[in-house]
Amino acid sequence: MKHFHPLLLPLLLGMAGQAQAEKADASKPTEISCRACEADGITGIVKVAGGVVIQRGTLKIEADSGRLERSADGFQRAWLAAGPGGKVRFRQKADGPGERWVEGEADRVEYDERAATVTLFSRATIRRTANDRLPEEAQGEYIAYDSRKEFYLMRNTHTGEDRPGAGRNTIILPPSRIAAPAAALANETP
Repeated sequence: MKHFHPLLLPLLLGMAGQAQAEKADASKPTEISCRACEADGITGIVKVAGGVVIQRGTLKIEADSGRLERSADGFQRAWLAAGPGGKVRFRQKADGPGERWVEGEADRVEYDERAATVTLFSRATIRRTANDRLPEEAQGEYIAYDSRKEFYLMRNTHTGEDRPGAGRNTIILPPSRIAAPAAALANETP
């Protein structure tokens, strides 16, 4: 298995900043493991295949294949795909008190550093968790998440179109208030 580091460091610096990712990840080394890698230092294009695992601090991405590129002005884009029956998966600890995580999975994932968006295609799920609270979760065929605005765009087809009869999206929002413990409620007098 090959390990590849230098060209993808800027890409993962951008990914580590998304979704209010843990700031400590920015100072961690990046490790990319894969069966095959083609890296063009002139064009900034990197192609990876075969059990791709990208790890940097708390960020972990697993895919079957991918293409990563850097624009002339330094912005990164990544296209990651799953193999037959699999999914691209990612997970990263978020900054803030306690245990907060952002994780997701889909058949295909695209990341655009300039737009600060992550787009998930086909059988997509994205979750934000905090401590022992119920997670915020979105499920659908197409989910675009803008990390700057914390905004979800969901459509019922993998192309990003909204087509009647094509399917449904689901978003689960946890309660914003934490329920009082049952013992405290039992001691209240009317």
